[in-house]
Order: sequence, then structure tokens, then C-alpha cells
Amino acid sequence: MTSATSSLTAIAMSGGLDSSVTAWLLAQRGEPVIGLSMLLWDRSQEETHGRCCGALDLGDAKRVAQQCGIPHYTLRMDEEFAEQVVDPFVEDYLQGRTPSPCIRCNSWIKFDLFLDRARQLGAERMATGHYARIVEGADGWQLHKARDESKDQSYYLFELTQEQLAATRFPLGEMSKGDVRELARDAGLVVCEKPESMEICFVSRGIREFVEERVAEYPERFSHAPA
Repeated sequence: MTSATSSLTAIAMSGGLDSSVTAWLLAQRGEPVIGLSMLLWDRSQEETHGRCCGALDLGDAKRVAQQCGIPHYTLRMDEEFAEQVVDPFVEDYLQGRTPSPCIRCNSWIKFDLFLDRARQLGAERMATGHYARIVEGADGWQLHKARDESKDQSYYLFELTQEQLAATRFPLGEMSKGDVRELARDAGLVVCEKPESMEICFVSRGIREFVEERVAEYPERFSHAPA
């Protein structure tokens, strides 16, 4: 990406290690930034970490923002998340497909709705903790793999448009996961030892149980719901 200017950057803060280090890096550079977290799925009754939409994780994001000395706000997007990510996930399973909710979340929520909300707050661009790189080429913006190919996440960002790529920064794209955790430890971030979560963020137990419960609760939403 091109060098930062004085315009405001909104950092998507999930409460995890990677987005927290992203916030720390930009804040330490003296850039004007705000931290924005997304409430995507109500987990207020669950005392668990490691879910990007969980209440405890949103609390971690707020504490990291305080450590970074930047403003922090939580954006409620649970209705949009259910409509654009959760229900299509359930419908795909009912039709015998294997959906990828992270791709839909990136395309419809994180790099679309989130960016729009950030702009409403005065931000011109957004930054996330994804391991990928954005390079300006002769024919426009290009999405490249992260330097640390073992953590590369470019494969599920393939739907990003030129406009979205131009407005996005991936500060961790040149770093290894080990370097990111070491930086968090050196900075004393409250999430420095937080483990990663590889699970679907809105599924607490098994996928089958989730699908059955969702269909039972909202049968009118699914064309392939059992009779």
C-alpha cells in the first residue's frame, strides 16, 4: 500500500491477537485511528473467548484500544450478519453444499457494511489483522499472499473489489505470526497470550445441531427446510 496520510483509519478490532497488534502498530506510528468492533452474534450468555463476535472478546478489544490510546466503538451488525452470512450458511447446508461463511462475512460485512459505517464516522480507509498484502500494480490494486505463507489468508479475500482494496490496509502482511505475538508481548497487550480460534464464530456446538436449531426457530426463512 501507499504510505499513510493524515486521514483517519478505522481498525476492525475483534479482540484477537492480530487485530490488536494492527491497532498497536498504527497507533505507535502516530497515525489518526479509531478502533471499531462489530457485534455480529449475541453471545452475552456465554463465558467463552475466541469468538470474534463474543462479548468477552469485544471487551478485550476495548481494553486494547485503551492501551493504544485510541477511541473505540462497537457497531451492532447482528441483523445484517444473520441475513447475509448465517441464514445463507444454513440454506447451503440444507441443499447439501459446504458453505464458507468467512468468505461471505468478508465480502458482505467486513469490507462492505463495516467500511460504509467507518466512513460515516469520518474514516477514509480501514485496516484489519488479515495476513495478506495489497500491491498497487500497473492495472490497479492486486491482492497478494502474505509473506508468512503458513498464515496466509488471501485465499478467502478473493472477492474484494478494486474500490475495497484501495481503501484497505493489511499491516501484518509482511510479518510472521511469531513476530506478531512477540510484538504483543513486548507491548504488554492484554491479549498477548490469547490463543487462536479456527472455529465458525457463530456455531457453539456442532454444525448439524446449529442448523437444526436455526431451522426450528425460523422455518419460514429456509426454502429447503424439512416439512
